Amino acid sequence: MDELREKCPWDKKQTIQSLRHLTIEETYELGDAILDNDLQEVKKELGDLLCHIVFYSKIGSETKDFDIADVANSISEKLIKRHPHIYGDVAVKDEIEVQQNWEKLKLKEGKKSVLEGVPKSLPAVVKANRIQDKVAGVGFDWEEPHQVFDKVKEELAELNDAITTGKQEHIEKEFGDVLFSMINYARFIKVNPENALEKTNKKFIKRFQFLEAAAKKEGKKLADMTLAEMDVHWNTSKKLFK
Repeated sequence: MDELREKCPWDKKQTIQSLRHLTIEETYELGDAILDNDLQEVKKELGDLLCHIVFYSKIGSETKDFDIADVANSISEKLIKRHPHIYGDVAVKDEIEVQQNWEKLKLKEGKKSVLEGVPKSLPAVVKANRIQDKVAGVGFDWEEPHQVFDKVKEELAELNDAITTGKQEHIEKEFGDVLFSMINYARFIKVNPENALEKTNKKFIKRFQFLEAAAKKEGKKLADMTLAEMDVHWNTSKKLFK
């Protein structure tokens, strides 16, 4: 990285701000590789992320704000401080207590709200999941999964009522409440909602592309086919991509 910053015209020009969107892109690429369970691709994408960490650290060292050693020491110190059940005399019985202690420690470090640690720019589904995780960490949570599922049904009923009014703003609000309650229920049944939805996205893409290929093989365009004709190929795709 020292050499690239000195000799490469592109690398010379980069700043912490200019790298931001590229880092986000690399993180999503890593996420794709993990969902596909492609461990060789995971290895490559981790390398790309590591490159970004080194890049940011190099820029930080040039401005004398921080360097790679500061970055490594900072996370090491934080992990020691946040794991008093390992490096101190705190006793915990399970991972739930670990999470609760984690949030309490963060408040002691000066945070005014447990929700301060939720990035504003997170995608909405991921953000909702993190919000619910964090408030659960301080005891604001349902006791049983069936209570959360009852809440889902309640929100669906309210959405249905809103649809009958025809007021779009009201419908949108209630639809958001349905999604939020579903994401909360996912936590109780040990499902990551972002992963679950993305897997469904990938499955749908494979099925639809199979449908497109089948239509092309028959010399037809999807736009000219009936729904019944498309259903034949769609049902075949469902058997192939479950």
